[in-house]
Formats: sequence, structure tokens, C-alpha cells
Amino acid sequence: MTTPSLRRLIDAHLDLSWSALGWNRDLTRSIDEIRALEKHMTDDDARGHNTVSLPELRRANVCVCLGTVLSRAKQNVMPSQGFRRTDLDVFDQNLAYSIGRGQVAYYEQLESLGELRFIRSQADLADHLKQWPCKRLGMILAMEGADPIVSPSQAEHWWNLGLRCVGLAHYGKSHYAVGTGDSGPLTDKGIELLKQFKRLGMIVDLTHSSDPSFFQILELFDGPVLASHNACRALVPGDRQFSDEQIKLIIQRDGVIGMPFDAWMLMPGFVIGKTPGSAVPLSAVADHIDHICQLAGDTRHVAIGSDLDGGFGTEQSPEGLETIFDLHKLDPILKSRGYSDADLDAIFHNNWIRFFSTHLPRS
Repeated sequence: MTTPSLRRLIDAHLDLSWSALGWNRDLTRSIDEIRALEKHMTDDDARGHNTVSLPELRRANVCVCLGTVLSRAKQNVMPSQGFRRTDLDVFDQNLAYSIGRGQVAYYEQLESLGELRFIRSQADLADHLKQWPCKRLGMILAMEGADPIVSPSQAEHWWNLGLRCVGLAHYGKSHYAVGTGDSGPLTDKGIELLKQFKRLGMIVDLTHSSDPSFFQILELFDGPVLASHNACRALVPGDRQFSDEQIKLIIQRDGVIGMPFDAWMLMPGFVIGKTPGSAVPLSAVADHIDHICQLAGDTRHVAIGSDLDGGFGTEQSPEGLETIFDLHKLDPILKSRGYSDADLDAIFHNNWIRFFSTHLPRS
């Protein structure tokens, strides 16, 4: 059941298929049911700490999200090394493609159950927003790291499956670009992939791009860009965050930056696995939002891209964030800093509505 009194939310980054298929979770259950089932599992510290499920998304008034496809092809990873079922790395792009297709099949199954609907066009988005609140979550299919696209010529195949937004790399080197934790430019395949994206109308997600890849994408690609889940390097040093220069370039392209709720991106010195998420106040998210708004001079270019349950749970979420419902705690924090209801509507949903109403295909 939705909660009409809450502000409407759009979340630009949820790894729903990874959470379900990688962690063997039934996302149609409640948060409490999933936690109870995982209570005695010991394969990962995040077990029993989930924050996202489909009923909880409805309760939180999340009307639309970007749901990801995520698999990485790393040639130096061999099967003999052994994998946990939550691992993302496979040996080659054929395997990454197959895993990605399986994740799409999961979303298709949820659609057949009436749990979500694919949003592929401006018309789909407008129709869904007109019907909201309703049971079905609107979902724009996104890809975090482009390795499941086996070749640039296969981009159209993915487009026909409903894919509308792609980041070229995740962590380390992909077959198309270089991502977080490494540094380097696009590959020749990456340059060709951008040409295919331009032809198709694909949106490029700059999140996770290393600095050289980031600047090269903006130089070569004049289509729509966003950052689904990125914080500010001026507040938290490190290549996972964007510099002020990078933020300003996204603003100049009329892009939108989704604010993540992963504690290690929000506080300097946070050590994953050692620092508790509770050490990071939820107000830290507001600090990053405010920094982007100050650089932009308005509230048009920042929104929500929570990344909740993206391989972590409450152990790595800011203080007071027990489920995705608690994103609404950001509302009074921003109001106390002088943000108006119109500003908050922009940040919680209207900036994403404006962006996708412009850059999705018309029909």
C-alpha cells in the first residue's frame, strides 16, 4: 500500500535483480519476512540487513526507479578461484550477457505478476505517473557497466529489450572504459559503443567512470547524460565521488545527479566492514545535495539514486535509515536548511521526471 501523504519518490539506482538473484531473495515479501529468512545465514555480513523490497517501495511512495542489470567480464578471473553467489565477476562477455539476460527475465517475470511495469518511453512514463498511486512500480531498465553488451553492434538488441540507460564501467576495467579504483580512457570498443548509443538515443550514466573515461565520454558523446548515484569529492575525497569540475560539466549538459545513501561515499575516512553506518548522520546526504545545489545555483540538477541494497544493507547505511522508507527523513532535514516544498519536489521526483520526459523516446 502506498502512503499518499508522503512526497512522491523516484530512485535512479536500485540493484533489484542482483538483490533477488544474487542473494536468493523474494522481493515480493516484506522487509521483516526477508530479514527473518536470512537471520541465520552467514555467507555475508549484509545478510538480514536488507532495506528494499517491493512492498516497502510502495509504502515509501516510490513510483519509478531505475532497475539495473549488472555483471562484469574480467579476463583475469578464472572459475577455479571459486565464487560466492553474490559475486559479479565472470570470465568473459558471453557469460556477462547471459547473466544480464537472466536479470532482464527476472524483471519480465515481475511485470507478468503485476509487480512492476517497464517504462520505455515518454508516453509510458506519463501514463504511469497518471495512474500512480498503484501497485506496480514503474521501472526504467539500466545497466551498470556495459560488459553484458557483447559488442557495440549488439546495443540495438539491448535497446529492443527495453534498455534505456548505460554506464560504460563499474569497478576497474570493463571492455569499454575504466571505472572506480583504476584510471584510464575508453577502449576502441567504448568509442564505437558511444556512436551506437547516439544513434539509438541511449542515455549514458557517468557514475563509476574514472576521470579520463568521464572526460572522454563528454568530449565524444553529445547525447543525454546523468549520474545515477554519485556524491561530491569536495566533501569526501576519492575517485568514487565527482570533483566540482565534473559536477559543473554535468550541470552544463542539463544532467541530473542522483544522491547515494551508501555511507562510505558520504563521510571521509569511512572504512567498509569496520566503520558502522550509524557513524554517518543522514544530514551528510543533505550536505552533498546542498553542495551540488550551490554549484548549480538552483535545485534542478540533484535528485535521489539511493543504491540501497547494492551489495550492502543497514550495516552500511546512514544513521536512522532502516529501510528505503526512511529516505523521507531527508525531507525535514532539507526544510530546516531553507529548501521549499517546490525544491523538495524537484529533488525527490520532479528533476527525474523532467529529465526522462525529455530524453526517453517519445513512444
